[in-house]
Amino acid sequence: MNVVWCTRRIFQRPRLGKCNQIFKIVTKQITTTPIHPTQNSSNENTLPILYSYWHSSCSWRVRIALNFKNISYETRAINLRKPEGDQHTKEYSSVNPMHQVPTLVIDGHTIIESIAIINYLEETRPLPPLLPRDTYSRAKVREIVDIIASGIQPLQNLKVQKYIGKDKRKEWVQHWINSGFGALEKRLSTSAGKYCVGDEFSLADCCLMPQVFNAKKSEIDMRQYPIISRIETELEAVPAVIAAHPLNQPDCPTK
Repeated sequence: MNVVWCTRRIFQRPRLGKCNQIFKIVTKQITTTPIHPTQNSSNENTLPILYSYWHSSCSWRVRIALNFKNISYETRAINLRKPEGDQHTKEYSSVNPMHQVPTLVIDGHTIIESIAIINYLEETRPLPPLLPRDTYSRAKVREIVDIIASGIQPLQNLKVQKYIGKDKRKEWVQHWINSGFGALEKRLSTSAGKYCVGDEFSLADCCLMPQVFNAKKSEIDMRQYPIISRIETELEAVPAVIAAHPLNQPDCPTK
């Protein structure tokens, strides 16, 4: 097995009144075809394994949560854009029959779907928390998560875009992101503080940042969404978010 240790210097975008911060992240990337997780998961001292793709917004959510909770983990890159697609190999199909990322192997278990993964982390490793203590605030966090994870992202992910076809892809993606962001902006007007719900970082913020990234890539005019944009600015300063950024992943192309 070819194991590569990757060190990246991660630069935060400069902000008014603050100098740049530099974070050094060391990650272990497995560059061979993924093997079945049960070969690794029986050892309690084995790091959790995250099957991830650098550009995947769902993988990004989980990376943020792992970083926020200070959980060390090993990254196994699944290249979704290769002609044959790593996600369709026999080996990875045995790990995740949905042929998607992320997948997390942890505590002897294999968990697929990003929100299920983060909820597991929250329940087994509750500190620092990603859900507020107040019942209503928890409901608001889950509401925002559902808007993004159910009402926006699935309609514009890579699998759907390929099915729609190149000619209609941009129009389709922009329509569903704008539709979702319009609703989200209204809901955030009743919940946002520094972050999505009040002044504490939460699961909602894990989901928001990757979706804003997708929106900008899809040429969405973010001036329509001042609350979302303000929260994004705050999230850009969170080390867990910076370290999880696609451009700071070991499988991110160098060109």
